[in-house]
Amino acid sequence: MRIYNISGRACLGTGSGAVDIEIASSGAFSADVQSLYSRWDEFTAWAADFDGAPTVAIEESELASPVPLPPQIFAIGLNYRDHAVESGLDIPEIPVVFAKFPASVAGPYDRILLPPGAVDFETELVVVIGKPSQGVRAADAWSHVAGLTVGQDLSERHAQWAGTPPQQFSLAKSFPGFSPIGPVLVTPDEFENPDDLQLGCSINGVEMQKSRTSDMLFTIPEVIEYLSRIVPLLPGDAIFTGTPAGVGFSRDPKVLLGQGDTLTTYVEGIGEMRHTFGLRGE
Repeated sequence: MRIYNISGRACLGTGSGAVDIEIASSGAFSADVQSLYSRWDEFTAWAADFDGAPTVAIEESELASPVPLPPQIFAIGLNYRDHAVESGLDIPEIPVVFAKFPASVAGPYDRILLPPGAVDFETELVVVIGKPSQGVRAADAWSHVAGLTVGQDLSERHAQWAGTPPQQFSLAKSFPGFSPIGPVLVTPDEFENPDDLQLGCSINGVEMQKSRTSDMLFTIPEVIEYLSRIVPLLPGDAIFTGTPAGVGFSRDPKVLLGQGDTLTTYVEGIGEMRHTFGLRGE
């Protein structure tokens, strides 16, 4: 099952297009895609029985984030060994967790305005929670996942590393537009193995990152178990699961995002996002 946010309305992928969920369900479910996650089991039961023809075209220019206002956004740092090595940091023994703020969410094809500093890219698989989750065991974790989507953990590195430890990870990664998510939410049953997906990104057509989620140090179920032991996870929460090697700030010379650049980010079986960049105040 594939869930889109088309022109601000929740849509269910079907055939070569989609259907408006509020209209197709005769008002049983809202047009607000974020509200679906609080009724996820009920919604998926309805969607499983729906067999209508597509009535809505899927146009890139109309797509917004399938999780536009997560109650909480968690991010896992250094979750790929090669990224920890390129960053010159120790391999973590437990998940490294920080927050991104919901006001930073952007759509999959938005133009993003860059603040002053050094803005870097981080390709990530994003997990969206589908039910209240507290004390979840790893063995049961996938049953708490609504779906997977593509994310970029954009980061202004000067702000991130300013001051004495612990530095400003959350603020440096929460400028407006710094959490683009999309283009669609795909339920776990759509994947042959949701723990092993290729992901990567390119800038202006030049490949920057390419890896597989099976290279994560902490799997998605392990991350959900760890987080839910401490913080209740809420329907519609988003978890950025970490980035592989190849980020721009660790390169020599550095590769940073600038005005006019196009950043293309993909995850196997989900699709790609494409962002262009300008400067604040342009």
